[in-house]
Amino acid sequence: MQVLKSKTLVSDAAAAPRAAQRATVARPSVKVQAAPRLPPDTPKEREGGREWLGTILSRFGPVKDKAQNTTTLEFEKPLLELDKRIKEVRKVAEENGVDVSASIAELEGRAKQLRKETYSRLTPVQRLQVARHPNRPTCLDIILNITDKFVELHGDRAGLDDPAIVCGIGSINGTPFMMIGHQKGRNTKENIRRNFGMPQPNGYRKALRFMRHADKFGLPIITFVDTPGAYAGKTAEELGQGEAIAVNLREMFGLRVPIISVVIGEGGSGGALAIGCANRNLIMENAVYYVASPEACAAILWKSRSAAGEATEALRITSAELVKFGVMDHIVPEPLGGAHSDPLAAFPMIKESILNVYSEYAVMSEEEIKLDRYAKFRKLGQFQEFVVKGGDWRTALAERAATSGTTTKTGAWAATEAEARYIEQLVDADEKWEKLMAEGAEWLNKPVQPPGLGRSGIMDVAVSMVEARRRKQQQAGQVHKSAPAPASSNGAVVNAAA
Repeated sequence: MQVLKSKTLVSDAAAAPRAAQRATVARPSVKVQAAPRLPPDTPKEREGGREWLGTILSRFGPVKDKAQNTTTLEFEKPLLELDKRIKEVRKVAEENGVDVSASIAELEGRAKQLRKETYSRLTPVQRLQVARHPNRPTCLDIILNITDKFVELHGDRAGLDDPAIVCGIGSINGTPFMMIGHQKGRNTKENIRRNFGMPQPNGYRKALRFMRHADKFGLPIITFVDTPGAYAGKTAEELGQGEAIAVNLREMFGLRVPIISVVIGEGGSGGALAIGCANRNLIMENAVYYVASPEACAAILWKSRSAAGEATEALRITSAELVKFGVMDHIVPEPLGGAHSDPLAAFPMIKESILNVYSEYAVMSEEEIKLDRYAKFRKLGQFQEFVVKGGDWRTALAERAATSGTTTKTGAWAATEAEARYIEQLVDADEKWEKLMAEGAEWLNKPVQPPGLGRSGIMDVAVSMVEARRRKQQQAGQVHKSAPAPASSNGAVVNAAA
């Protein structure tokens, strides 16, 4: 039986190729397709396919741990170490099935308190580092997260477009806004495309084009400032960088719609001001705003970029200082640890601040909006006039605070009698000028008289002699129309005038 069975198996195996060959000859149009090759980690049981697919998709899920190459500032390293320790304790507890929730809660409370203390006492240099953090939300990040819909617009109607300036129309809670802002990149490639957030002249002309569009159709304007400054290359200067910025400054004061500006990172020089002449200027808690970068200021004043720390403190570029001096109007709070650590918590704060400000201008007329913007910039600036010996202004302020001083006739305080007299002279000059402008009684630029005419009575004699000559010419013309005037009379007039 075993022999017969084996022979049968052999014969069947030998017959199989012949049967396949006959099937191929009988039906040449039919192709036999091989079964698809599955990945080596594909489960063989049908029931385990869902679990296998879940393991594959889990590789593309949200990042749970901070990447190793994520930028960490020097003062943030203790916070990062404490966060890692908390994660390690939680992981060990889960693996061993131990309940350490009380210990983890205590560590999280310490981490929160340490983060709060660290960010509450940041120096100006450290706030500048936070404002320049590469993970800080950019203009497009904010726009796409605070708007219901957004459509980006391009071009300056002169054949050019600047990726460093983003413009578009977006709606917030159903209200349409024109949104304009500086856009930086996330990596080297994008930064090169966006020119590190430094616009060219065509970028500012692009922004102005859409500002005029918003003014025509009554769209409120929101600008997001985040630039180290306008691009100062040779090509930009040839295309009229200064003229483009100046035109923006002039035109923004004539717009009839409310303008709200938000400094989200760096606000550098005229590059920021070209889209920052607004009715209300907001600044994020860890953002900065300056007339020149601390590095450039140090190179100019201290002749060395190594003094950038001193320049940062002297420039008063932090949000608290800017609101104190009236340059900015309101601070937009950031989540604990900065906007770069929790962007999703920062977006609602920005949105709420913008809507609160807009509600004040939504009921104003066009003329009131323009006057409000004009009055804001007219009252900017705080200064003190006094002589400082050797540039030691701290000592001078201390001396002024220690002295009892005196008062002017109107009751204004002054450190010395000489200063009080100087203040009174300035006030008198201002009052005289205002009276002159109101009445228009005198020449603003009084004409200069020829020498000699200022003597008493000389002008009266000259006028009387001219009138006498005219009368004689008229009388002579009636008798002899062509007869000239007497030479003696002319001579007398000339002598008198001389």
